[in-house]
Amino acid sequence: MNLYKEIYKIIKKYDSIIIARHIGADPDALGSQFGLRELILSSFPNKKVYAVGSQASRFRFFGSNDKLDNVNFSKSLLIVLDTPDLKRIDGVNPNDFGYVIKIDHHPLVDKYANIECIKEDYSSTSQMIIELSYVNKITISKETAERLYLGVVGDTDRFLHDYTSVKTFELVTRMLKDTCINFTSLYKNLYQRPLNEVRFEGYIYQNLNLTENGVAYIKITDKIMKEYGVDSASAGNMINDLKFVNEIIVWIFFSEDIKSNLIRANIRSVGPYVNEVASKYNGGGHIFASGARLKSWEDADNLVRDYDTLVNEYKKLN
Repeated sequence: MNLYKEIYKIIKKYDSIIIARHIGADPDALGSQFGLRELILSSFPNKKVYAVGSQASRFRFFGSNDKLDNVNFSKSLLIVLDTPDLKRIDGVNPNDFGYVIKIDHHPLVDKYANIECIKEDYSSTSQMIIELSYVNKITISKETAERLYLGVVGDTDRFLHDYTSVKTFELVTRMLKDTCINFTSLYKNLYQRPLNEVRFEGYIYQNLNLTENGVAYIKITDKIMKEYGVDSASAGNMINDLKFVNEIIVWIFFSEDIKSNLIRANIRSVGPYVNEVASKYNGGGHIFASGARLKSWEDADNLVRDYDTLVNEYKKLN
């Protein structure tokens, strides 16, 4: 049986469904989460469907999270989206649930679900949810289409990234034709920024370090973020802007997270695969876009050195 049909078959069985995604939610995690919630409710309005996780203040326009009051987890279905590793699931523990489904486009890290639906060659989890809806003949509302469209746009950076495929365009085009959403009006929510973030971006460009082999990096301390009035998520959202700089092959944004007592590393590449090195530093992700969670600035220095070695080897072979 097609895996999407199997997932839909399981969804039919449960009256209580919790949809989770990863810590530090981005547009794809939120678009797929809220999009799937509405798709299920449109087919089964009597089901209890909850979207859980910490509220992402920057992306409140995607929707509001639900409170899990008096929910029997052991009799509920958990669907985890866009999250390859167990430790990054936000708000719930899969071990508490009667049945677990994972829908994800990242390389496999942890097996924690009864159904592991993974498509590494897909642009986004939102693309997978669009496909799931069509395979199961679920009507996509305009509001749901807007969320899923922004999810795809967010993870592909407006269809610029390498893993944007013909399939991506086919599914998005079909959805646009069916729902007639005004997709150009949606970009304002996704890309509109306050002046302090623009000034912060200027600080990043002025203080970026570059190794001899072409690894660019910047260490963004909590003090700097407070000075500019931004958070670690703001730093991470700016990382794709360096993709078209001639001298840069791999680039890393380190941002200090005082509350979690760690340093977040956002890593991108236009050459060598970066997910394997990231996995050594409590991270992972896509071959050209990964992240890591570090314990100290010393770990950050070691990470830069490892990527500098990787880029050096890559340049010798290319």
